[in-house]
Amino acid sequence: MTTSVSPPDTVPEVKAAGHRMPFWVNQRLGLLVLVIALSVLFGVLRPAFLDQRLVLFPLLRDVATLTVVALAQMAALSVGHMNLAVGRMAAFGAMFAGLGYDRLHLPMQVGLLLCLAAGAVIGAVTGRLIARTGVSSFVVTLAMDFALLGLVSLMYSALTEDAAFTSRPAGIDALRSYSLADICVGPVCGSPAIPQLAQFTVLAMLGLGFLYGCTRIGRELLLTGANPAAAELSGIPTGRRVLLAHTLSGLLAALAGFMAAAGTGTFRASIGDDFMLPSFLGAVLGGTLLTGGVVSVLGTLLGTALVGVIRKGLDLLGVGLESLNIYLGCILLLALSADRIRTVVSYRKVVRST
Repeated sequence: MTTSVSPPDTVPEVKAAGHRMPFWVNQRLGLLVLVIALSVLFGVLRPAFLDQRLVLFPLLRDVATLTVVALAQMAALSVGHMNLAVGRMAAFGAMFAGLGYDRLHLPMQVGLLLCLAAGAVIGAVTGRLIARTGVSSFVVTLAMDFALLGLVSLMYSALTEDAAFTSRPAGIDALRSYSLADICVGPVCGSPAIPQLAQFTVLAMLGLGFLYGCTRIGRELLLTGANPAAAELSGIPTGRRVLLAHTLSGLLAALAGFMAAAGTGTFRASIGDDFMLPSFLGAVLGGTLLTGGVVSVLGTLLGTALVGVIRKGLDLLGVGLESLNIYLGCILLLALSADRIRTVVSYRKVVRST
């Protein structure tokens, strides 16, 4: 789902477009074609790529987790901000879940709620600082990243011996290793390639899709990102919308941290260390604008899936980690360039229409 808000002077241009297919629809179709084509290509070059249990299952488990990470970044980008602390917020939230399981012996569901609450609180604190001080989100979230890096490390050093909480509540092993093939209705079972962990990703996508596509608050978030001054003049409480966007970002980051911990079986301080690049790649490739005002929930999933397929395929072809990072960096650069080109083209269309 792609949702956007246009300033008032762009409305005639949008209406004049008639039945032309919007750019972001073309973009999502292009991403889907790329994902399918690359999957087929890697399957031909390395047939093991299509192994459902050994390759596709861990690939889709990673895609499910990183999609939630990208959605966390998308929530901040919707108001024209960014969250450079998305990885540390994931570690912060997961730490509370691990602490609850290890010391308080909480059931899995209660620990998850504790994790989400911690992520929402740290996100709200970040949003409050930005809204109150007017300091750039880049500066505030970068400072929060360093603060959480020290805090999480100190907490793990003080509370654990091996820098990890290893207690696992009932049900968490099933999240890590079970697929839809383990869910059967009579003789019909699901696919062994789709992990049960993906249920959290689906719920997050449905929730955000409803928020941005069907609610007034969602439209106000997008208008705050598209034109903060116009939003303020329209009576929208932009400070509270910024606070909400960062609260959502922190909550989703914590959910991703829980999913990453469930996927590995341990809650450790290093959770989220590699979340920064995927968070921007998935969101920007999917059609979310860095300047705010446009988000794409489905596009974020497709962008993350594309990156995951490329990473796994090149890994099976023997490409080293250093080269992988170079390729992913180039993809992000191209995505950012496309974002800028799209903005310029849209502006020129508006100018011509007036």
